[in-house]
Amino acid sequence: MHMSKAKKLLKWSLIAVTVSLILLAGFGWWFMGLLPPSNPSAENIKAVLPSSLVYLNEKPSPTRGKILAVVTSTDSIGSSGKRTGYELTELAQGYSVFVANGFEVDIASPKGGEPPLVLDEEDMGVYDYAFLNDPIAQSKLKETILMDQVRIEDYEAIYLVGGKGAMFDFPDHPSMQLSIRALHERGKVIGAVCHGPAALVNVKLADGTPFLKDRKVCSFTNKEELFLIQDARELFPFLLQDKLAESGASFSEGPMYLENVVIDGTLVTGQNPWSTWTTAEAMVRQLGFEPKKREKSAAENTVSILNAYEKDGYAKAKLLIEGMNQGEKQEIDRNLMAMHALVAAMQWEISRGVELIGLLRYAASFVEKSQ
Repeated sequence: MHMSKAKKLLKWSLIAVTVSLILLAGFGWWFMGLLPPSNPSAENIKAVLPSSLVYLNEKPSPTRGKILAVVTSTDSIGSSGKRTGYELTELAQGYSVFVANGFEVDIASPKGGEPPLVLDEEDMGVYDYAFLNDPIAQSKLKETILMDQVRIEDYEAIYLVGGKGAMFDFPDHPSMQLSIRALHERGKVIGAVCHGPAALVNVKLADGTPFLKDRKVCSFTNKEELFLIQDARELFPFLLQDKLAESGASFSEGPMYLENVVIDGTLVTGQNPWSTWTTAEAMVRQLGFEPKKREKSAAENTVSILNAYEKDGYAKAKLLIEGMNQGEKQEIDRNLMAMHALVAAMQWEISRGVELIGLLRYAASFVEKSQ
């Protein structure tokens, strides 16, 4: 009798597992159908030259001064053996904005010479490849200026580029601290994105007051860090959000992996790589100039939709998708939208994940109508 019940239980358990797998496979097939097919012509952007991009070539004249971009020299995350360096997209996009708006850009690093690079082709766009194909930019990268040899009085602003390596060699670098203080004392602009604000945590003013005391800032958040690297507390000297707060700053946390830029006088900080364009353009404004108009990328449009969802809800995000599909249609990065839906599911935010999939389906429906 007991054996009979056990067999029935096993039978129904196997049926339940089989049905679940079929449903899961069906959902996976449907979900993948919402994503765009691979585009063979996307390979063409890898050869793009700066001279072919109008945004980079219609520059104001005369030159408006110089901006110093600073990248990390650290190539590994502590003793973990995990490779790191500066984030190419954060340098390339900031560099593009500054050059397009009439500034000359120099690149420095704590050790000088060629710095270690983090390159993720999935995040690369036309301006990132144009930067890689720019002989002037690449010559500056091959021989970055040693930070100890920088004449900071030559610059109107400093731009502290992210990358996890910055957590190790930015915070305690004496020349970097003195440069930031000198720029602040001259009323110049200080910008930082993602992990770049690590350079600010130990800066002191002439009277010993922490530079960050009562300043509004943002950076890569604890949630963003720990989602990607669960043992980040052990691998890094600190979590950047915590350290900025400990240094006296008022931290402004935006949604995970979405644009968030905080402006406090001449201090401009961006939360993550998706905040790079806006951080650089905000720096141009703080330098007294209105940034040139620029056609936004599909990723930027998608981030705008996701930010609208986070701040104003599902209906507002749908309206934004509709607006982007009227008149001169604006591209939407459905892969990025799908990634955010999966992140929500991985965090067991089921209703949020379902709504994001709904937005993905809505965005895909406009493509279906046009075919």
